[in-house]
Amino acid sequence: MAEDLSAFGQDPWWLVLVKAGLIFVVLVLLTLFNIWWERRVVARMQHRIGPNVHGPFGLLQSLADGVKLAFKEDLIPKAADKVVFVLAPVIAVIPAFVTFSVVPFGPEVTMFGERTPLQLTDMPVAVLFVMAIASIGIYGIVLGGWSSGSTYSLLGGLRSSAQMISYEVSMGLALIAVFIYAGSLSTSEIVAAQDDLWFGLILLPSFVIYVISMVGEVNRAPFDLPEAEGELVGGFHTEYSSLKFALFFLAEYINMATVSALATTLFLGGWHAPFWIDRVWEGANEGYVPVIWFFGKVLFFSFLFIWLRGALPRLRSDPFMAFGWKVLIPVALAWTVLVAIMRYVSNTYDIGVQQVLLFGGAAIVVVLALGFFGSEEDEEEDETPPAPEGGYPVPPMPAGGAVRGAAAPLEFPRSTTVPAGAGEEA
Repeated sequence: MAEDLSAFGQDPWWLVLVKAGLIFVVLVLLTLFNIWWERRVVARMQHRIGPNVHGPFGLLQSLADGVKLAFKEDLIPKAADKVVFVLAPVIAVIPAFVTFSVVPFGPEVTMFGERTPLQLTDMPVAVLFVMAIASIGIYGIVLGGWSSGSTYSLLGGLRSSAQMISYEVSMGLALIAVFIYAGSLSTSEIVAAQDDLWFGLILLPSFVIYVISMVGEVNRAPFDLPEAEGELVGGFHTEYSSLKFALFFLAEYINMATVSALATTLFLGGWHAPFWIDRVWEGANEGYVPVIWFFGKVLFFSFLFIWLRGALPRLRSDPFMAFGWKVLIPVALAWTVLVAIMRYVSNTYDIGVQQVLLFGGAAIVVVLALGFFGSEEDEEEDETPPAPEGGYPVPPMPAGGAVRGAAAPLEFPRSTTVPAGAGEEA
C-alpha cells in the first residue's frame, strides 16, 4: 500500500501506455455492461424480459446497439456551427476518460516484472484535478446545445449548465469534510486513511450529500432535466445522430462510473475489502484481489443509478434547483463547520469525536430528508394557482380527487320560445 507519492512517476513509458490502455478498455467494457445491466434491471422491475437474444443472456445487445449507431446516417443541421457541433461530443467524452487517471484500483502489484501501483498516477491535489476535469465536460453539453441551431437543444444546454454548476458546489462542499479528516487530497492517501473505518460511516452526511449531488451531476433520473423528453424532445442532443450521439451516450455512462469510483474511493474505503474480510483472510487486500472489491462497490452505485431511474419520476426544475441551493448547500456548509470544529477539538484535547459526528450526522441526514420531500403545506398551496390577470381562471380540482371513468354528458339549455321570423327564414 502506497502511503506517499514516491511510488508514482517511476514506471517505464511502456508500462504507462499499458496501464492507460487497460483503463480505456475497462471503461468501454464497463459502459457496455452498464447499459445491458440497466435494461435488464429495469425490465425486471417492470415485469418485462429485457435483452436476451444477442449473446448469452443478451450480453452482446449493447455492442449491437453501438454498431447500429455507427452505421446510422450522420446529419449536421444547416443552422449549426459545424466546427463546434463536431467538437462538442469530443469535449464531453475526453474528460470522462481522463478523470480515471488518478483513481486507485488496488495496491502495489507486480506487472510484467515491474513493481507498480494499480493506479495510473497520483498527485497532492488529485481530487481537485478530478473535479476540474469533470467540470470541463459541461462545456461539451452546453456547446452541443448551442451549436445545434435548435431552440430545444439550446434549452437543454442551458438547463444542463444551471443544474451541473449548482450541484458541483454541494458536491465540492461534501468532499471538504473528507479532506479534513484524511489530511490529504491525494486519492491513494485517502484510501490508506480508511484502512480501519470508512469515511462513509464517520462522515455520513457528506456521503448522503455527495450521492444526491452525483445523481444531479450526471443528469440521471430523477434529475435528468437536460434530457427531458416530454418537453425538450431529447434535450441538448436532439440534433445529433450516429457516432456523435454515441459519444454523448458514452460520456454519460463513463461519468456514472467516474462519480461511482470517486464515491468508492472517498467514502467506501476504495479497494479495501468490505465487512472487515481482511481480518479473517489476510490476502484480501493483497495482489489483484482488491480489484474485485473496488469494482463490486462501483457496481453497487451503478445499481443505485438504475434503481432510481426505474423507481422515481422526473422532478420539475424549480424544486430541483431550490433543493440544491436552499437545502444541500446550507446543510453541507453547516456540516463542514462542525467537522472542522470537532477535528480541531480532537487534535487539541486528544478526545474521541466519532460518536459526536455520528449523532450530528444523523440529525443532518434527517434535515436533508425533510428538505427533499418538502412539506404538505407547500403542496396544498400549489394545488390551485391564481388566475392570471386578463386570462381565464383555473378551475379547482374536484373535492373527491380526480374523476375516473367517462365524463358526464354535456347538456345545453334549450329555449322554449321561437324568435319571430325564424320559421319564415327556414
